[in-house]
Amino acid sequence: MKKTGVTYGITILIVSMIALNVGLNFALGAENRTLIVDGSTTVFPIVSSASDYYMDSNIDDEITVTGSGSGTGIASLIAGTADIAMASREMKDSEKTDLPGWNEITIAGDGIALIVHPSNTITQLTMVEIMGIYNGTYSNWNELGGADLEMVVINRESTSGTRSFFYDHIMNQTDFRVDAQIVEKNSNGAIATEISNTPAAIGYVGLGYITEDVKALEVNNHLGDFIEPTVQNVIDEIYPISRSLYLYTDGTPEGLAKDFIDYLLSPTGQAIVEDESFVPIDEVGILPTLGEDTSTIGGFPLWIVLTLSPVFYTLIVYRIKHKS
Repeated sequence: MKKTGVTYGITILIVSMIALNVGLNFALGAENRTLIVDGSTTVFPIVSSASDYYMDSNIDDEITVTGSGSGTGIASLIAGTADIAMASREMKDSEKTDLPGWNEITIAGDGIALIVHPSNTITQLTMVEIMGIYNGTYSNWNELGGADLEMVVINRESTSGTRSFFYDHIMNQTDFRVDAQIVEKNSNGAIATEISNTPAAIGYVGLGYITEDVKALEVNNHLGDFIEPTVQNVIDEIYPISRSLYLYTDGTPEGLAKDFIDYLLSPTGQAIVEDESFVPIDEVGILPTLGEDTSTIGGFPLWIVLTLSPVFYTLIVYRIKHKS
């Protein structure tokens, strides 16, 4: 009987607190804030993960994150259908003209890794060889000391910020090959998946997409040293293909946009950057744990729980005594 009474009392407590929370929100005129973020598939893992952590401790806020490419995200910001654009490249002059109030925030660093199938015997490429693969100078891996395999060259779609950066810094703004050996993919993840399943393939992705299913190649820097694409090597400024990752807003961010961007730049946000295998740009704190927000208990503000617990405890004890 006592166990039944305790269970009954706890149920009363939970239901009452839910009702109280709803009532307080109604009385205080609380409203859910919403934020739409769109853009780079490179930046997507950072912002998507950060949004999960942020919403876990800010239950009245809703953040929707979509990875459709840097160009598409910026176009959505210009059109007013997104509040924040994610980009793995700087805005173009034409885009800045279309968005006079553009505002740029750097949230992380990154390196671009050339990846191949793990079975590929090639372990390193020079910048000249990479350019040669992508402009059509090379068509078979045996031309670079590898197996007799016709290359499958994976590129990004035209709206990709990573492709834009690759075009500027690797291709020196010369044309990509146009033969049947080049295939376009619409995301970093799609490239990594294609290469993990294709022994003759090569592609390029952000650091956060390097997994055991692909092999990242060493690339020569300006000193002639072959350097592995890692977070530390980007931090040490010895890996040659590195860049910044951005968020863009129309004007100075306010409200939830400001709060979320501040969160990304905080030690907690930079811990998320590091956890996603990208390069922090500021102090790194402790990675939070989802579902363990110390400012709430069961989704209820801590001050409410502490204030009303004695009242509900008295009601529970009273109920138990009379039931038994």
